Amino acid sequence: MWDERYSIDSYVYGESPNDFLRERVSALKRGRALCLAEGEGRNSVFLAKHGFTVTGVDSSSVALEKAERLAKKNHVTIETVHADLARYTIEQDSWDSIVSIFCHLPPSLRKTIHRRVVLGLQSGGTFLLEAYTPRQLEFGTGGPPKAEFMMDLGSLKEELAGLEFVHAQELIRDVSEGIKHTGQASVVQVLSRKP
Repeated sequence: MWDERYSIDSYVYGESPNDFLRERVSALKRGRALCLAEGEGRNSVFLAKHGFTVTGVDSSSVALEKAERLAKKNHVTIETVHADLARYTIEQDSWDSIVSIFCHLPPSLRKTIHRRVVLGLQSGGTFLLEAYTPRQLEFGTGGPPKAEFMMDLGSLKEELAGLEFVHAQELIRDVSEGIKHTGQASVVQVLSRKP
């Protein structure tokens, strides 16, 4: 499904970074950054341009090929890893920052990944997430078709136990990220830090 979605010449979610990431990049701990479900590379490339050493993981080889091209176009280097997040190992105490932008997974896998995120961050490391909330189904401007794949603040605070929340809110905002995320949307945003 994802290879097929990304098999067009243009960038499905655009070439510009996610707005929340762009707004909060200065709050992220510098160093090694891991981007989950990175897709075509827009966020990895942005972080690399800001001096991070970036690894982007995605299950679509087509998307990662486009990510490599985008990095070359922007004169930066990123590492891409073709892997299913269910089988990808997030090494403990290894990452300065981890980024999850619209990474919608089945609930049980999402909980597992979020536990791995907490363990994978170094002390002082930061985690940034933006995702659709179940209310997004009312808007129909992007995201999965089922509420259980979406996130809310209460669940995220449970799943990310062990992190200190610097910023955490649900809001309605205009999203303009390529052809698949366009229009008013219901999102949850989190910026957290590992003590």
